[in-house]
Amino acid sequence: MTNNYDASHITVLEGLAPVRERPAMYIGSTDTRGLHHLVYEVVDNSIDEALAGYCRHVSVIINMDGSVSVEDDGRGIPVDIMPKMGKSALEVVLTVLHAGGKFDKNTYQVSGGLHGVGVSVVNALSTRLVAEVFKNGKIYSMVFSRGGIVQGMSDRDETEAEFADRMSRMRKDANSARDTTGTRITFYPDGSIFETTEFDYDILAHRFRELAYLNKGVELHIEDKRSGDSETYKSEGGLREFVIHLNQGKELLHNEPIYLDKYDETNKIDVEIALQYNTTYSETFYTFVNSVNTREGGTHLEGFRSALTRAINNTAHANKHLKDDVSLKGEDVREGLTAVISIKIANPQFEGQTKMRLGNSNVKGLVDSLVYQALTEFFEENPKVIAAIAKKSVEAANAREAARRAKELARRKSTLEMSGLPGKLADCSERDPSKSEIYIVEGDSAGGSAKQGRDRKFQAILPLRGKILNVEKALEHKALKNLEIQTLISAIGSGYGESFDVTRARYHHIVIMTDADVDGAHIRILLLTFFFRYMKPLIEAGYVYIAQPPLFRVAKGKQERYVFSEEEMKEAVSEFGEKGISVQRYKGLGEMNAGQLWDTTMNPQNRILKQVRIEDASYANEIFEKLMGDDVIPRKEFIKRHAGEVKNLDI
Repeated sequence: MTNNYDASHITVLEGLAPVRERPAMYIGSTDTRGLHHLVYEVVDNSIDEALAGYCRHVSVIINMDGSVSVEDDGRGIPVDIMPKMGKSALEVVLTVLHAGGKFDKNTYQVSGGLHGVGVSVVNALSTRLVAEVFKNGKIYSMVFSRGGIVQGMSDRDETEAEFADRMSRMRKDANSARDTTGTRITFYPDGSIFETTEFDYDILAHRFRELAYLNKGVELHIEDKRSGDSETYKSEGGLREFVIHLNQGKELLHNEPIYLDKYDETNKIDVEIALQYNTTYSETFYTFVNSVNTREGGTHLEGFRSALTRAINNTAHANKHLKDDVSLKGEDVREGLTAVISIKIANPQFEGQTKMRLGNSNVKGLVDSLVYQALTEFFEENPKVIAAIAKKSVEAANAREAARRAKELARRKSTLEMSGLPGKLADCSERDPSKSEIYIVEGDSAGGSAKQGRDRKFQAILPLRGKILNVEKALEHKALKNLEIQTLISAIGSGYGESFDVTRARYHHIVIMTDADVDGAHIRILLLTFFFRYMKPLIEAGYVYIAQPPLFRVAKGKQERYVFSEEEMKEAVSEFGEKGISVQRYKGLGEMNAGQLWDTTMNPQNRILKQVRIEDASYANEIFEKLMGDDVIPRKEFIKRHAGEVKNLDI
């Protein structure tokens, strides 16, 4: 360290170097979420071509070598020389940040790729990227590595066989005009940047199904060469079909989705919304701006919510469905609602490059005004629908009030008011939440071992008796009467639902530790369902973990090894030699003594914890509904699809 701080100490990162130096600034993270974001960045360019009216098909292929190819039949990235740069437009687009056609409103009226950094960032974070552009009967190509040029732009004639192969991928007639244009980007993510470079077919397929609903008539094909899985998505019904899909298997309050499509010529904003009520107790929202999934909502969602509450209250009062002195709250009118909100605007201001939240301040008022007018007209023309929604909302308001009374009663009756913490909680002495852990353990036997084996300074133990209530199927006030749920809420200390405050959490490591059998897995999913529905910010903050206790202890003489799968056990047996080996299978945590449980599962130096993350909240919501909801058929289909991935199943 030097005291001299002058111009020689200033570093300027040129080209794409800033991306490699700080990748999370551009793609959000370097975990699996950031990995899949690379694909979205490339696909978003194709969707922008679709929004401009030039692309009808997008193909995404996960190749055997781990790379991904994204191909479309759009106009193709320009390949001519840019006079000011002295380079081809293809090279500039792939190597210069903030370069692209998104800044020219004559090229793209609306665009998801607002910042113009998408494909160049993908290039920077790939060990190899091959760009191919199809124009004028030729293939123009360039090859890059980590953002640097490996092979300059070259061109050659596209052979008849290559053309026929491309047309088959684009679902076009083999006799199409030979000047059919398009772009194909193939990239290999950099393993030195990402925690994993293995793409998940289901995550990508879910995103492309969304895009098909959002872009009527555009066909999106995904294929996984590794597994043979493939799917083609194309929607003519758009958002209507999207909502019908989301409500599949649920009992509906009205048969057809409410569909709104309004355009404000003055402010150049297109608002398209489909919504439908079901008899469940949760709300499901998907929000998009120029086909980009704004997972954290933003001003368009705020405008919709405000308009919905106002329209239902005013129309319900006008039609005598509400008493004069009754006013429904937003949470009341949203219970059981499934809605997809898609807006298109020329200059979206996303908060962060990963575009999870819309920040345009004027959008809230515009959406509010357009949606309120359209909903009011719809309700006036469909009195049975507003009657059903008002009835459902009043029931929700009554349930909310019952939940409030139940919570107050529980507070008055509970010994927590005297002791402050549940009696069964063995707390830690550490008072800094960032240094504190709580293990949620199944049963008294495992709880006893955990209490004896823990480090009392920073590890708390909370044993639960049996399985908690499935909150996916229960009203809130009924869930709050469940003793184990009351204990969880009290021990964690951050409240629940809309009153939840993540800053009050008493532990920043909340570890679910259950047996490695079917019952243990069921308890895990029940707890995760509870956290997702009532304490989602805990998961979003990265506070929720799943412990990984070993399945086997392999010992020979004084040698021993704890392993976590049958394959590892067989490897250990082979390494130790076959004679004199002892193999112990742990079916439950209670089978381990306190020392073994500490050594294998609780000692920060040795343990393995899986952090629970929400890669896509809407996708997670769909999975929880499938696994924990009332409808059996989607659950059976999910189990059939993923049965082959299950290992070490102990029935």
